[in-house]
Amino acid sequence: MSHQGTQVEIPDEAPPRTPSGRRTGVGDTSHARSWSRGFFVKLAVVAIADAVSVYGILTAVAVQSWGVAAFLLVALVAITWVYFSRRGLPAKYLLPGLLFLLVYQLFVMGYTAYVAFTNYGDGHNSTKSDAVAQILVQNEKRVEGSATYPLTVVDKAGTVGFAVVVDGKAEVGSASQPLTAVDGATVDGGKVTAVPGWQVLDFASIAGRQDEIVNLRVPFSSNPDDGSLRTQDAQNGYLYRSALTYDAAADTMTDTSTGTVYRPDSRGSFVSPDGTALTPGWRVAVGFSNFTQMFTDSRLSGPFTQILVWTFVFAGLSVLTTFALGLFLAITFNDPRVRGRRIYRSLLILPYAFPAFLSALVWRGMLNQRFGYVNEVLLGGANVPWLTDGTLAKVSVLMVNLWLGFPYMFLVCTGALQSIPTDIIESARMDGASPFRIFRSMTLPLLMISVAPLLISSFAFNFNNFSLIYMLTGGGPSFTGTPVLIGHTDILISMVYAVAFGSGLKQYGLASAVSILIFIVVGAISWWGFRRTRTLEEL
Repeated sequence: MSHQGTQVEIPDEAPPRTPSGRRTGVGDTSHARSWSRGFFVKLAVVAIADAVSVYGILTAVAVQSWGVAAFLLVALVAITWVYFSRRGLPAKYLLPGLLFLLVYQLFVMGYTAYVAFTNYGDGHNSTKSDAVAQILVQNEKRVEGSATYPLTVVDKAGTVGFAVVVDGKAEVGSASQPLTAVDGATVDGGKVTAVPGWQVLDFASIAGRQDEIVNLRVPFSSNPDDGSLRTQDAQNGYLYRSALTYDAAADTMTDTSTGTVYRPDSRGSFVSPDGTALTPGWRVAVGFSNFTQMFTDSRLSGPFTQILVWTFVFAGLSVLTTFALGLFLAITFNDPRVRGRRIYRSLLILPYAFPAFLSALVWRGMLNQRFGYVNEVLLGGANVPWLTDGTLAKVSVLMVNLWLGFPYMFLVCTGALQSIPTDIIESARMDGASPFRIFRSMTLPLLMISVAPLLISSFAFNFNNFSLIYMLTGGGPSFTGTPVLIGHTDILISMVYAVAFGSGLKQYGLASAVSILIFIVVGAISWWGFRRTRTLEEL
């Protein structure tokens, strides 16, 4: 309606209010629906996470890994409480990162530190009870004059077993199940022809699984002293017994044929009086022996010292050379008088655009002594051993790393130079300062404020630049007479790989000790470097 020419609009009827005073309407219904969808999505995700945790807990309990089981139980409770409690709202964003930090950082660091104080490695992988069982198995010999058992090879869900007739009864067993009498088996001419629940393998199947069948041992009973049933032709089985016996009370291993007694030592092995050790051994704590071995073992101390010094030299020169070249090019192409700066800058970052490991492989081919492009084309057929001579290999590593690293320093220095106020530089020029004086007293200190932390991180990266060493030289040329396969261009991190995986005999304890040393060195240098960079902030 209107009054004195003024039109008054009557608002629509307001939506009703709830008892709490809030209005209800279409918007609230939409919000409720979206809230319901979000709740059910969250419920599904948390349910999946809890199911995985429960599965992990059951698996950890089955293998008696109580620490893992406890961690998964705590994680399950934390996830469920945080994501269904209003009080846990801030923790919803912290919990995933915290769990990943615990699993992928703190646990790895703690486990590496633990392994560094053990003899964990080939020959010492498991517990003492496992080692005793393996020693008895490995020293089994056929019992002279024992009976021959006509044998049938059977299979059950991928598990191979043997079926034989013992004292007129059909018995079947596998590697994990001793021979046990079965009912309903068919016997023809003293040989089992059918076993309920088991499939008799034909000749073709036996031929395809020959190695598995020949290496299979089926215990005669739960008593290890009764020996096991083995075969060489999948037709006849023979009784095998170990030539060694284990006395649990005296904790000794005795050779029944010679009478030699083997006693456990502090290194986790059974050793005879003449020093002969039985394999495998078991994992034990060895204190600081892995750390002292690098300095006391005459076969290892010399090469280790060279590798330690070369690691510092490589990391330091890599940072120095890449920074010097990158800074020089950045200053050059930061000058407005240079034409086509954008094109040149684009070309200079090309080495940085390619994966470093592929570039290292390309350089490895180019530096080949006989067929490489450098020797054949650039040097006119020269025979320079770029990668096989110790000194030249180190020079080659530094050259290739300079090629790979200077574009990064070029980009960093270009950005830092462009952030320096131009009026300061112009004021210095007007005061008569020479270009070198301006660079030394003004440009470089201002540049280092932003670049110094990156130089420290670059040093840490090159200190652990495994991919370059592995792809370019493989650590070679190798040292002679060392117990592990290490070489002149190895750095500490590639030495860790060689000790743990590349030397045939895997020594995880020694490799972990070197890893701890790397962590201490890099951490100390980074701490010192960042403290030093604080003085630049006073500028």
